[in-house]
Amino acid sequence: MIPDPKLCAVVPIKGLIGAKQRLATVLPPDARADLAMAMAEDVLEQLAAVPELARILVVTADATAAALARRWGTEVSDAHASEGHTGAVTGAARRLVREGFGLITVPGDLPLVVAADISRVIAAHGAAPAFTITPARDFQGSNAIVCSPADAVPLRFGPDSFYPHLAAARAHGITPTVVEVAGLGFDVDEPHDLADFVARRVDTRAGRLVASFGPALVDRLAAVLSSDEAAPALATEAER
Repeated sequence: MIPDPKLCAVVPIKGLIGAKQRLATVLPPDARADLAMAMAEDVLEQLAAVPELARILVVTADATAAALARRWGTEVSDAHASEGHTGAVTGAARRLVREGFGLITVPGDLPLVVAADISRVIAAHGAAPAFTITPARDFQGSNAIVCSPADAVPLRFGPDSFYPHLAAARAHGITPTVVEVAGLGFDVDEPHDLADFVARRVDTRAGRLVASFGPALVDRLAAVLSSDEAAPALATEAER
């Protein structure tokens, strides 16, 4: 398939104050903010290396996140940033339609994504009107979406958005393309996600950050997940 020659990546980044609330049982607020920032920068670095992208747009109302985005040469907008993930991406999609760009959107908390993953999804995207989606690894969330035109399918993000997005595409006369990509499917929302990420010992900003938290984080995760299947992997990690 021929990728859209005018494709803009949209990355919504929430405010860092109170970031990653579902990790509150294992990380204090400052560590959660640092992790959110590290993951966002890892994502922006990989997007910057994707040759098929014409633009990158970060939607955020957070000054620190905006400064980070500008360091990577991306556009920054706070329009609709306070309206949550769905509102931020939908507002950006309307803008991109006016400007003649297709949309690919990924969240800022994908610590394993690499540029080749994003290129693979773009390569699978058909001629407009078209809708391509990469699910989260649990096949519940929607971790990457390519849409041409940018507003061809109404988007509504959340933990159970994958199948509704498929249905929405079909309701608009578009057969969705599903591309499973491990790096795009892995996000960090819950303690078990963080446990999995810690055990992988990844050499990225986010990987080095969680490693710097040391055994205390491993012990805390093991305690919180003591009845979870992640606990054995963490026990092995603690012994290293």
